[in-house]
Amino acid sequence: MKRFEQLDRIRRLDPVADAPEIYRISVAYEFPWDYTRALELALYRTYAVPSIGRLLARTAELTERTQKRYDDTVLLLDTVVEHGFAAEQGRTAIRRINQMHRSYDISDDDMRYVLSTFVVMPRRWIDAYGWRRLSRHEIVATTEYYRTLGRHMGIPDIPRTYEEFEALLDSYEEVHFGWDEEARRVSDATLGLMASWYPRPLAPLLRTATLALLDEPLLRAFRYPRPGAATSALVRRAVRARGRLVRLLPPRRSPHFARQNWEIKGYPNGYRVADLGTRPVPGLRGCPVRHRDGSAADPVE
Repeated sequence: MKRFEQLDRIRRLDPVADAPEIYRISVAYEFPWDYTRALELALYRTYAVPSIGRLLARTAELTERTQKRYDDTVLLLDTVVEHGFAAEQGRTAIRRINQMHRSYDISDDDMRYVLSTFVVMPRRWIDAYGWRRLSRHEIVATTEYYRTLGRHMGIPDIPRTYEEFEALLDSYEEVHFGWDEEARRVSDATLGLMASWYPRPLAPLLRTATLALLDEPLLRAFRYPRPGAATSALVRRAVRARGRLVRLLPPRRSPHFARQNWEIKGYPNGYRVADLGTRPVPGLRGCPVRHRDGSAADPVE
């Protein structure tokens, strides 16, 4: 297999009709490591919106059971990527996602913003650090993939194009990013989780390296000190160098899905998709709360 054979395959597909297949190739063959990092960053940056960060802090899922919440989120999203929207496994994953969201009063605006991070952040990450930039076919297919996921989650008024998603993300962050003490606790717990995947003596170095990859609005919202210019430049050059090295390696011949990532720690003996995620107890940690008709919790079958 040649280095650009998968890209040639992608370009022979229709970016709308074949969006799930294109997205699966891009995620599982072309950029598995990059998509993992980009989607981690996508979810992480949503904490800087206080309404999202506070809710996550009050559920305690990301402060007291951080690894499990990480694992479940990754595995549920990964199930849809691997099996598709129509397969029983994919439908079960979406059902669990909707059941969890149904327990809380999450605004449609916040839901659209979170969806936009899944569309925009991987493109920005891969264009900056990947072994090649995303093709237009992949950008359109990613947009259509998440438009479909959003419809299954009952999110109204979903942007139609990548450019609309990008405009939504930038404008929403400009208005809504801000300091919140509870959101900062969620951020600290997430940074701690990422450091815990490596030997303990490396934790301070890994925290600094992670902060060096964050943009100024995120650092400002969480009130983290900005790493020095030399540190930031060194870290970013190192990640770019990894991308250049990958470009020289033989292409991947078998898919690598997120469930195979070594960062998934909580299910050494396997898992059932239907058992993933949380089941909030009424009356505890603000659950359940009032629900609006036609909320983003209602799945599209």
